[in-house]
Amino acid sequence: MKGRGKSELDAAIIIGYLASICSIASFVPQAWKVVRSGDTSALSARMYSLTVTGFALWTAFGLMRAEVPIILTNAICFCLSAFILFRILKGANHNGTGL
Repeated sequence: MKGRGKSELDAAIIIGYLASICSIASFVPQAWKVVRSGDTSALSARMYSLTVTGFALWTAFGLMRAEVPIILTNAICFCLSAFILFRILKGANHNGTGL
């Protein structure tokens, strides 16, 4: 990166990884709660569908740009949110409520 010093680049990498940790940490408790309780009745299938799509697109973007923090964060969040969406849809189909 032209015009930027090593310390600025290192700071950007650190910020990227800290953001990754925060993003992943925000989904883990919800996924864990779904695993433990199996209850997804208060969760929105539409919101999780959009979230899963967003994480898939961010992962693709990260791959295209070869940005490891973007790839790792969004791939992990994609898996967590896709798991939650699967459980929401499984529960909706089981209860006959649909989306």
